[in-house]
Amino acid sequence: AAVQAAVGPGVSTAELNSVAEEVIRRHGATPSFLHYGGTDSRPGFPAAICASVNAELVHGIPRPDVLLKEGDIISVDVGAIFEGWHGDAAITFPVGKVTEKARRLLQVTENALQAGIAAARPGRRVSDISLAIQRAVERHHLGVVREYTGHGIGREMHEPVQVLNYHERGMDPGPLLQPGITLALEPMVTEGTWRTRVLRDGWTVTTADGKLSAHFEHTIAITEGEARVLTLP
Repeated sequence: AAVQAAVGPGVSTAELNSVAEEVIRRHGATPSFLHYGGTDSRPGFPAAICASVNAELVHGIPRPDVLLKEGDIISVDVGAIFEGWHGDAAITFPVGKVTEKARRLLQVTENALQAGIAAARPGRRVSDISLAIQRAVERHHLGVVREYTGHGIGREMHEPVQVLNYHERGMDPGPLLQPGITLALEPMVTEGTWRTRVLRDGWTVTTADGKLSAHFEHTIAITEGEARVLTLP
């Protein structure tokens, strides 16, 4: 809510990062993206959030010189560790008044996330989530990104279960969903091709054709009935 309130024309993505990090730390949590993926030869991710604007799909680095403009859309992906447990969530926000095409892209992507959550019931397979997301997107003739996926989550940010945003005949249906499993579902949807590329910074992923993309994500827990969303405000 704090980040959403801060989104507006003239605001830098670095400012949004500062807002998010302050809220995370004020609640006694730790930003899980900060320094994520660092090795001896490569520094980790340099911020508390991923801030991806327009054609940027995921992993955008917040910068003081990236100023939001009226009509932009921005995906804000946030991860936090609280008492040893990870949470991961993302929302794509409109900046001021956006085009009808952009608004439709955001709505379809958010609806796809809700479709995936609704499919996440005990006794089903991970592929049932994937197929629900894919159908919710492709009926609107938009692209479902295949190169990045949802994932298991818990004591680690990325745990073994992969939650694809599509499923095709002959593919592994994935594990059976059972109460107690926690997953991060994150449909990533594009106006054009689902293919992507990584920019020279080594992190920022954009659509290959430069068209708009959107990203929504929740962390959920499988229960005896409907999935429980763990990352609601």
